[in-house]
Amino acid sequence: MLDTATLKAIERELDTTTLARLEQAVERVVAAKNRGGKVVVVTGSGPNLHEGVTTLLAELMRVGLVDGVTTSSAVIAHEMGGTLDRVKRCAGASVGVPTELLPLGGEFELTLMNEDSLREIRETLSLDQKLIERLQAAPGKTIIKAAGNLGYPMGLWLEKLAPEILTLARSHGISFEEMAGLGCDPRTIIGVAAQKGLPVLVTIPQLIGGGRVGLCIGDSLTLTERATRLARMLSAAEVIIESGVALTQEIHDGPFETHTGHGLWSAWQGDFSYSLVGKSLIRIDLDPALERVCQMEREGGAVQSAIADGLPKTKTFKVPFRMEMSGFARHAGSLAIIGDLGMVWPLMASRAAQRLGVELRFMCYPQQTEAGRRMRETIVEEVQPFSRRQMLEAVREKHPRRSPT
Repeated sequence: MLDTATLKAIERELDTTTLARLEQAVERVVAAKNRGGKVVVVTGSGPNLHEGVTTLLAELMRVGLVDGVTTSSAVIAHEMGGTLDRVKRCAGASVGVPTELLPLGGEFELTLMNEDSLREIRETLSLDQKLIERLQAAPGKTIIKAAGNLGYPMGLWLEKLAPEILTLARSHGISFEEMAGLGCDPRTIIGVAAQKGLPVLVTIPQLIGGGRVGLCIGDSLTLTERATRLARMLSAAEVIIESGVALTQEIHDGPFETHTGHGLWSAWQGDFSYSLVGKSLIRIDLDPALERVCQMEREGGAVQSAIADGLPKTKTFKVPFRMEMSGFARHAGSLAIIGDLGMVWPLMASRAAQRLGVELRFMCYPQQTEAGRRMRETIVEEVQPFSRRQMLEAVREKHPRRSPT
């Protein structure tokens, strides 16, 4: 059920320009879906997890508003841990963890989980029960954070599981993301994607993250195959929404996109290629420099002129110039929404769903609000971590062994 009071409070905090751009974004999404077009979201980790955006994307995929997602290996690892979890954070040295292994701050975390999840972990990982008992007894602070990661035993379990998932993915000719999704909660993007047959792929610039999970994701497909699958997903999209992600020039331009010139030789040689021409490119970003660069391009084609003259864009515009600004600013269908993604997404998603007559079972809210705090508790309590048993059952169902002939 929507928290209309929180949504109205968010509206009051956003300026008129941001609200107008948000409304344009909603209109583009609704128009695309009414035409039978596809919407793809290019997302990063960080605030997308903590503000509940990845969980909202899973819901939008469930109801058919989002047709594919590109993301980071960190998001995959966190979703395998349950997206968000509750951990007890203690001084690692006080519980016997070698100081040279500890991160900055010297803290170590105990994942607080239900008995069912702990029981499944024990099936494949020999746990240090004495360490768990020391962590339980030690003074510390309980917090909600991105799941898995440095928490014991969840983070270690995912590290140990990753090579097994990789082996299965390779043997069945699918990506790590798809294989892992078979064992994930349907309220995660990889879980719902596995159920509905939708594409979720880690982009090449976002491969290094999530520990061994990230390495195994990278090893599951060749770089050429991953780049091609990503390009085909974006090629099929009418609307591309970028949410809290850097290096998008290497994502939506990539080696096969011709509008920005990067895919020229692929197309020249007859390889797969596509163009961003005619697509809506929407970016949710807090950086006001993006708005400034877009404005200069709209007013006089400054970005294109700098490229045509071979001039360095950072010096030309006197602003911190990120690589993704170049292609974005020059794209006729680009729309910059300068605002907090935790505030933009609930308004954008709720408005689009309402106009399309779709009922959403989940909505994200800014984590600093009361609705946002309840949302985070809901994710912790309800979104379950990866289940190895569930994955293996799904594999057997999808790929049953054939009897010898």
